[in-house]
Amino acid sequence: MARRSGNATGGRATPPSQRDSKVCARCGRPFTWRKKWERDWAQVRYCSDKCRMGKGAA
Repeated sequence: MARRSGNATGGRATPPSQRDSKVCARCGRPFTWRKKWERDWAQVRYCSDKCRMGKGAA
């Protein structure tokens, strides 16, 4: 019997055009959801470590 995944895409990854996105609090650029942010997406505020450390464009 085939194993089924719980997501609506049938086990395939969500295309980038359908992922959640946010705007970086430091540089103002939009960025999209990444697998590494899966557990804490609600707390993610910055697009990169550079912006998080305050070294990005203001």
